[in-house]
Amino acid sequence: MNFDLNKHTARLLRNEPFFAALSRKIDKKASTNVPTAGVKVNPDTGHFEMLYNPEFFAELTDEHKQGVLMHEFYHLVFEHVTGRLPSEGMSKKWNFATDLAINSHLLGKLPEGALIPGEGHFKDFPIGRTADEYLKLLEQKAEEEQENGEGGEGGEGEPEPWDDHSGWGEVDNSTKEIAKERLKEAVKKAAEEASKSNSWGSVSQSMREEILERITTKVDWRKVLRYFIKTSQKASKRASIKRINKRYAYIHPGKKVQRRAKIAVAIDQSGSVNTAMLTAFFSELNNLAKLAEFTVIPFDHEVDESKIYTWKKGETRKTERVLTGGTDFNAPTDWVNNNNFDGMIVLTDMYAPKPKRANCQRMWMTDAAGARMPYFETKERVIQID
Repeated sequence: MNFDLNKHTARLLRNEPFFAALSRKIDKKASTNVPTAGVKVNPDTGHFEMLYNPEFFAELTDEHKQGVLMHEFYHLVFEHVTGRLPSEGMSKKWNFATDLAINSHLLGKLPEGALIPGEGHFKDFPIGRTADEYLKLLEQKAEEEQENGEGGEGGEGEPEPWDDHSGWGEVDNSTKEIAKERLKEAVKKAAEEASKSNSWGSVSQSMREEILERITTKVDWRKVLRYFIKTSQKASKRASIKRINKRYAYIHPGKKVQRRAKIAVAIDQSGSVNTAMLTAFFSELNNLAKLAEFTVIPFDHEVDESKIYTWKKGETRKTERVLTGGTDFNAPTDWVNNNNFDGMIVLTDMYAPKPKRANCQRMWMTDAAGARMPYFETKERVIQID
């Protein structure tokens, strides 16, 4: 009962920078109410916490202590604690499925009793599947065992749940949402630390990509474009005798207001933007053309004014590449600043130095990699397209 995990965590995660950074945001409390360990949301504080049995931890090797910590933190990263439960709620199968999904990434790091795909009761299960996929495999296995008269779930030879999953999905929705936002920010900062130092420890490349994908803000780009166009609109007023002046009725003519957004769309056609990305950009522009007319500005390290054109509302155009040089975001920004636009959208891979300020509101559209790790930091809106 004298084992205090908090005194050992930094040492145990010394070679795991991502998990070390995430660990600093998670409260760890000793409890004999759990046989091994478990994570949950504290319903009173809205913070995530890890409960651990000090007797269980005291008997583990350092490698196994590290493995258990990473196992519990993976439950958080995968949103097993705050995510949706299967239609039947928490069950032994879902308990097994989430552990199998995590332990695929912790082979050789966990103590005896951990549920490992490809071993023991799960010897026929492949490595590296999601919790939902393992749940289907478990259901199929239970059906086969029942058909063979082996008893299905709870039958002879089936292991017991390893760590504690009680409390998952039990907090109210508002507390859950608060906890999810806090966790997303914690995971984001941990990923940024690991990326800046280029040291993720034992986290595999595929897992890094999944973690970065989870923390990338996803929005409906169509709604964002509509909002961007709406907020970029400026009103032009002219006198009209057909409208009554609200202040001087029948003395002075009223005002007729016309609202129209003058939008510039700068398309990065530099060598770093491949054909697939360029095709995706034009696909989005064909959708944007359903909403408004806009001016297209192809650019690389400069703007060739002979290539600029107006994309009429409702028009459809094919992908075209007219430039192939390096990238300089100042080139289209200067052109837009000199031609009095209301809004500017830049389609790019984000791989160039930060540009000067635009005189109108500016928004960036890029792919998943550009949204996760842009070459420069900006407070302007960055939207990921598929």
